Amino acid sequence: MSSGSPKDLKETGNRYFSQGNFPEAIGQYSKAIVRTPSNAILYTNRALANLKLNNWQECIDDCNSALIIETNMVKGYYFMGQALVELQLYDEAIEALKKAYTLSNEQRRFFGDDIASALRLAKRRRFELLEEKRIRQEIELQTYLDKLITADTDKLMSKSQGEDERKDVEETGKQKKKELNELFAAVDERRKKRDIPDYLCGKISFDIMTDPVITPSGITYDRKHLESHLHRVGQFDPITREPLNEQSLIPNLALKDVIDNFVYDNPWLDDCN
Repeated sequence: MSSGSPKDLKETGNRYFSQGNFPEAIGQYSKAIVRTPSNAILYTNRALANLKLNNWQECIDDCNSALIIETNMVKGYYFMGQALVELQLYDEAIEALKKAYTLSNEQRRFFGDDIASALRLAKRRRFELLEEKRIRQEIELQTYLDKLITADTDKLMSKSQGEDERKDVEETGKQKKKELNELFAAVDERRKKRDIPDYLCGKISFDIMTDPVITPSGITYDRKHLESHLHRVGQFDPITREPLNEQSLIPNLALKDVIDNFVYDNPWLDDCN
């Protein structure tokens, strides 16, 4: 089959792919690329096969090659975003997936929900990475402060005169450690509330909404992103595809109150947007 036409090689690669034989699929796509290096679809096909094999960098390289040929190729950004997530390059992944989602809406493609799911995963992974860093820093700080209290207590104990004074110093040290532990326990409790519920996030930007509005179809969006969609893409609901204009948008005041309260209780949100 190595002497087949690019079309034949691509179709053979597709058959191997559908059978789960991703290495053979990659081989066929590679042969087709040699014959027609300007075919962007061949690169995204090979990118997806590499993605299935956890060949993250190879997937990214193929996506970049495809996007050089076709700059607005949805799959190029989509597959690249997924690979970047696995490499823990979350900011780059989010940028790629947002681009994929925007293009899928503009081109009226039908896998926007899959891209949205991948984007939520990227944001979740980035959030978890930031949380792990915060937790490490808090543990280090708590340990450091605990040692300072111990050292200060020992120093005062060595200078104490009489059993009563020593007991007072010891009790003061215990009380300081108790207060320190309570303080960090409160910080830990606040951390547990940092999970942003999906219903507070916009369906276009995937960030927490600031001005939620309801469409006639009953779906809530963030106003600025929905209006941008209506101006740039078309007068239709991004999800239902029903006709839509700005005059039909209704403020979701109940959800706005919930969002405002959530932001007030979680000032850390600026770190994740």
